[in-house]
Amino acid sequence: MSNINKTVVVGMSGGVDSSVAAYLLQKQGYKVQGLFMQNWQNEPGEVCTSEIDFNDASKVCDQLNIPLHKANFSDEYWDRVFKEFLSEHEKGRTPNPDILCNREIKFKSFLDYAIKIGADHIATGHYAKIEHQKDKSVLMRSKDINKDQTYFLHEVTGKEFAKCIFPLENLNKNEVREIAENNNFINYDKKDSVGICFVGERNLKDFLKRFIKFESGDIKDSDGNIVGTHPGALLFTQGQRQGLNVGGVKDKPELPWYVYDKSIELNEVYVCQGEFNNFLMSDGLLMEEMKWINETIPPKKLECEVQVRHRGKPVKCDAHFMDQGVKLKFSEQIRAIAPGQSAVLYKDNECLGGGIIAKALKD
Repeated sequence: MSNINKTVVVGMSGGVDSSVAAYLLQKQGYKVQGLFMQNWQNEPGEVCTSEIDFNDASKVCDQLNIPLHKANFSDEYWDRVFKEFLSEHEKGRTPNPDILCNREIKFKSFLDYAIKIGADHIATGHYAKIEHQKDKSVLMRSKDINKDQTYFLHEVTGKEFAKCIFPLENLNKNEVREIAENNNFINYDKKDSVGICFVGERNLKDFLKRFIKFESGDIKDSDGNIVGTHPGALLFTQGQRQGLNVGGVKDKPELPWYVYDKSIELNEVYVCQGEFNNFLMSDGLLMEEMKWINETIPPKKLECEVQVRHRGKPVKCDAHFMDQGVKLKFSEQIRAIAPGQSAVLYKDNECLGGGIIAKALKD
């Protein structure tokens, strides 16, 4: 089928990935338009990275001779992403705003807006692959496994993927940068963004202090001994090493300390020594409701792989689907599982979906 009369609106972030995505679609014959999403209102006087990103996106769109729209979704972001992000932190969990942002903004608000301005499809610079099988759209891992972003996309549905194109599905990151450099894109060597989705790179503690009240408390070892103090238990997550300021404890070896648990009620953080201390290891987990990419009748049991963080090692597991949640039993232990993060299930490189981790389990 010809692409010539098909309009694709590309989510332009100002980064190299979305820029190359737009270029590739144009080469394939699509009518390409760009859309820059503003999803966060900066406080007066703050450095506004979105202005820098918009300027970069504008320059690339000018080079490609395609229009660039700008849409403000900051109200939707606040109501549907950021409020939940804060609420999860207040419960002492470790939320992933990128997953929420994809579900609520990039593949909902953006998709709706793009269709209103005449899009047949939307596209982004994600490293992921979509296969259209009969009446459903299936999410598959990208060629560049190191950059694969299906973990972040597992709460988007097949219905939304049916309208979506991922032009980078068969490219490695270095190939993407090479294409950008060969086309003299201003952002060919721009570093990848990190930090809270759309909010940018900030000191999380200082940022969250604007919205949540913190109180200092004790850091205790596994024997209940106080080995330090913390500025707020909500700020710490399982497996964390940085920011503990614990060291030189009497009768303890000179090994790094890691968070293995915390109590929000007692405002305490619990630490152990050694990167693979048994306190950090889990044999399984309990997941809240499973969100399937494509609706299905859940099996009682499924042999699959689970990934508990972006770039985490996929581990074989048995998933048992219960009336309330899903219980996973791992084939090998997984380190530093954090409630509030997502467990994502895969079968033969297909991303099936996933759910929020309620708690880690030990045999």
